[in-house]
Amino acid sequence: MLQELIAFMVAGSDTSSTALAWFIYYMSKHPRVQQKIKAELADDYDDKRSLSLHRLDSLVYLDAVINEVFRVSPPFDGTFRSLMVDDRLPHSGAQLYKGDQVYISFPNLSRDPLYWSIDPELFYPERFLEEDKSHHPYALTPFGGGHRQCMGQDLSRFQLKVIIARLMQHVTFGDGGPQVNSGGHVAKFSICPKYVGVTITFD
Repeated sequence: MLQELIAFMVAGSDTSSTALAWFIYYMSKHPRVQQKIKAELADDYDDKRSLSLHRLDSLVYLDAVINEVFRVSPPFDGTFRSLMVDDRLPHSGAQLYKGDQVYISFPNLSRDPLYWSIDPELFYPERFLEEDKSHHPYALTPFGGGHRQCMGQDLSRFQLKVIIARLMQHVTFGDGGPQVNSGGHVAKFSICPKYVGVTITFD
């Protein structure tokens, strides 16, 4: 029980902060996307700062941006699964046996052109509202998949959406320059951005 509680606390805080750091990095590099989020937040509401559940549900472009951040920079590299039956890989012919562990790479799936109509190397949130709206369900699995997927993913997505919406109502992120905002990543508990140096303008 104690181990599970510790896992919930560490996984819940570290992964959310990592996803938020990647969001800030990508917004500093893609001001067009940042402005579209701000425009969506300003649409059709008398109280521009209100964040009711109904309003949060209406932020479909913000959902697409969060998905794109997870697609391009998932907090984890992948996961292991144990085979329940013997199998053979279709292209290489490699034989796999019941009980073998296989590693599933999230970045390989989320950047594989076989599963994405729009160039997967582009940071382009609109893909989730256009050609790639009906992507293969296992091409984007930042929380794992199947009955062993992360039980906290709904809470994590909701938490991120609220924090990001509040940030976008109050600040604009700018690129701090190539020396301090060069990206890259470092593997700790999760896959964190290595160099994130942004400017912050209060709106």
